[in-house]
Amino acid sequence: MSLLDHPEAQALLADAVVTPDAVRGRDDRLTDFLQRYLPRFYRVEQRATAALVIRGRLGGLERKTSEPIAIEAGLPRKPIQFFVGSGKWDDEAVMAELRAHVREELAAPDGVVVIDPSAFPKKGTESCGVARQWCGRLGKVDNCQVGVFLAYAAGGGYAPLDRRLYLPEDWAGDVARRDKCHVPPEVGFREKWQIALELLDRSLPGLAHGWITGDDEFGRASAFRAALRLREERYALDVPCNTTVRDLERRRPPRKRAGVGRKREVPFRRADAWAADQPESRWERIEVRPEEKGPLRVDAMMVRVRAKQDGRIGPEERLVVIRPVGESRIDYALTNAGPEVPLADIVRAQRQRHRIEEMSGRLRGRLFGRG
Repeated sequence: MSLLDHPEAQALLADAVVTPDAVRGRDDRLTDFLQRYLPRFYRVEQRATAALVIRGRLGGLERKTSEPIAIEAGLPRKPIQFFVGSGKWDDEAVMAELRAHVREELAAPDGVVVIDPSAFPKKGTESCGVARQWCGRLGKVDNCQVGVFLAYAAGGGYAPLDRRLYLPEDWAGDVARRDKCHVPPEVGFREKWQIALELLDRSLPGLAHGWITGDDEFGRASAFRAALRLREERYALDVPCNTTVRDLERRRPPRKRAGVGRKREVPFRRADAWAADQPESRWERIEVRPEEKGPLRVDAMMVRVRAKQDGRIGPEERLVVIRPVGESRIDYALTNAGPEVPLADIVRAQRQRHRIEEMSGRLRGRLFGRG
């Protein structure tokens, strides 16, 4: 029996069959979807080009840049390149319409706003903001652009909210490169967490949500967590395993001499060292959500802590330790959620970050293809 004749292989092949009924009407649905956004392009030719570019991005082209899209449509390349790179249409009006669409279709009180920094590998040096910097897609420092993205996830689904390109400090100060890439004079160097705050301030008004999440690049920035607390936003932000914390639930060590001198404090420890010392009975099994291959489950535990960063001790937070069932990886997060919030709710909010990362990866491949 050949491999393809095996019953399991036959079942997989049957699932992979795409029937005409499955795709019938897809083009009409895309046309209907675009009707909400095309009026945001002021000129008739801009609307036609926008629809063409979107269809090209969603199509089967291997490379989804302007030239292959133009060739497939039988049109000149330069007008499409101009529209994408230098067209005088108001992208912020389109993004505002997107946020309104998300508010209408997906918003829920327990919705999660996810901050996702994503890198795009580049071979050349001419793209705006391109530099040798950390590229998560490649797992190393390499030539790439980096953007800060906001997305929204709730029971009804998930969608992007906002975005901004990150300019490395030396790039942002290079007048010649700025002029060549048409960078507006008001756009300067900003740390990624500062960009995230600006995106949140623009995107959150009127949007029902219950959580802000992000990876450890944002969680380890104590100023970012402080800014969210000032805005009365509830967060569950990943932090590195070497984050030092003081266990507020542990008894203080006794004084060297009873009743004499200051009370001693519980020493600070790395988060991973604290977790390694906890008994197995402390872990709680949590079902995060159903999936095609079965429910996603994790083991988790939580403790009240104060974190020490840059020589300063922060306010009381909760350290959440999460271990996906069947995996060796352990994640650490800090949250300002109050004691009334169950551990399961915090974990489910934190895991939405991974769903958005998966969505971003699929969108990058779908929208940009190779090159």
